[in-house]
Amino acid sequence: CSRLISSSASMLTVCAIAALGLVPQLHHSTSRGVLRATSPLACDAEPIVAETSAETETSDWSGAAVWSKAFAEPKAVFEVNRVKEILPHRYPFLLVDKIIEFEAGKRAVGVKKVTANEEYFNGHFPSRPIMPGVLQVEAMAQVGGIVALQEPITDGKGDFFFAGVNNVKWRRPVVPGDTLVMEMELVAFKARFGLVKMKGVAYVDGQKVVEGDFQFAMVK
Repeated sequence: CSRLISSSASMLTVCAIAALGLVPQLHHSTSRGVLRATSPLACDAEPIVAETSAETETSDWSGAAVWSKAFAEPKAVFEVNRVKEILPHRYPFLLVDKIIEFEAGKRAVGVKKVTANEEYFNGHFPSRPIMPGVLQVEAMAQVGGIVALQEPITDGKGDFFFAGVNNVKWRRPVVPGDTLVMEMELVAFKARFGLVKMKGVAYVDGQKVVEGDFQFAMVK
């Protein structure tokens, strides 16, 4: 009777293990009439192989070196120290970091890197920092000054003040992290009155953000 109970208990144990998927096969021994369970770890188990997902194999990770190369800056025609020799502006109102293209007496391309540390972001606006449109126009005017305050337009003595701004259109906000690339082109110069007319346009990532027509007056 005790053997019967023990045998029944063993059978229940085997069935419970099989229900968990741990016993794929049950073998009957004809010599002793005993039902035996074969562990999958001891016989039919296949070796566990770590699989590398296709996502890992085809990773989109680029790394700092690749991005640094992608962001490679064009060589400056006028770096910031030279810009400060031409323009009278200083921190926090110098809004041109460098000039990357220049044609004397005609046009220039300047760059302004907009960072989160700009003073005006403290109030414009604390919860959504946006470069004020008037400062975008000011930055463009400073690029215009690079043309107007050098030969053959002037001898660089004196300052150019705003005389008018027309047809200004803003296309999208300029925010921290943007690089504002500005182009100013001379349209007319009246030496007798010291008046300069220019047209300007600025881009971020190849998208136009602001454009307009500018007039400046020479003051000595």
